[in-house]
Amino acid sequence: MAVKVAVIGCGAVGSSFLYSAIHQNLAAEFGLIDYNVEFARGQALDLEDSTPYLTAEARVKVIDYSNLKDYDYIVITAGRPQKEGETRLEMIKDNANIMKGIAENVKSSGFKGIVLICSNPVDVLTYVFQKVTGFPANKVVGSGTVLDSARLRLEVSKALEIPTASLEGAFVIGEHGDSSLVTFSMMRVGGLSLNSCEEVSYPNSPYCCSDYEEKLEKVVYRKAYEIINRKRATHYGIGAALVKILQAMIFDKNEILPVSALLNGEYGVSDVVIGAPAMINKDGIKKVLEFPLKEKELKKFRSSAEILSKNIDLIRDLI
Repeated sequence: MAVKVAVIGCGAVGSSFLYSAIHQNLAAEFGLIDYNVEFARGQALDLEDSTPYLTAEARVKVIDYSNLKDYDYIVITAGRPQKEGETRLEMIKDNANIMKGIAENVKSSGFKGIVLICSNPVDVLTYVFQKVTGFPANKVVGSGTVLDSARLRLEVSKALEIPTASLEGAFVIGEHGDSSLVTFSMMRVGGLSLNSCEEVSYPNSPYCCSDYEEKLEKVVYRKAYEIINRKRATHYGIGAALVKILQAMIFDKNEILPVSALLNGEYGVSDVVIGAPAMINKDGIKKVLEFPLKEKELKKFRSSAEILSKNIDLIRDLI
């Protein structure tokens, strides 16, 4: 069956996702929804022009919410952008109201597929969408810390001068934001733990020292601010991350990705959507995996969940 993907929000992130997805022949049809309909039409026409030179056969067109019942997946990127110096959580009230309106429209459309959300703060907004729609939690997925994990892999690969494919267990989990953490206890380079590298092959690595964990986490979570301060927004990286997640769903890969998932007791956390390692397939989230985290890591993860829980409380009246 030909896959159909709807995209709600056709700005920088939505268009970056679409360009990447069309290049990879991810779907037969992409339907665009935006509050600015003429802008969406312009994006559709522009994206359509790229297909003859990319051996892509996808149709790109503007739709409205009433068409969503005919689609398999929805990718939501809508929301106001993050301002310079602003944290993702400081955007919460504005974007929670936007997400509530989107959720109500999607629910009334009769849509029965899987929803992938990347609007920030993504963990909180994924929670809002799931609660407003009442859709099964496994079918409402946030982009979580998939992008953060890509940044982690890049940083380590550059420092050790190795391909990212040589890294195993390199995950960032927790909030997609300042309280995220790296699963150092799980990370391996050619089967070796990262802090073993100095003794083996990488004595000059900046991460082979006593405080490498703190340094690495800081570099990873600050990268978004480095980009925003220079060009006002991040969009290419998250666009590719969305394609990665959607590929795991469309092709039923059972791939482990750190997405925003509603937890129900995993890691001692409940009723919070947070970036956690999950098996992703045609059903969305097949299951959340509980990594054997070290006590320090588990404490940081629960602290991150508590921060998200408090922010959910700020907008609970909306849901």
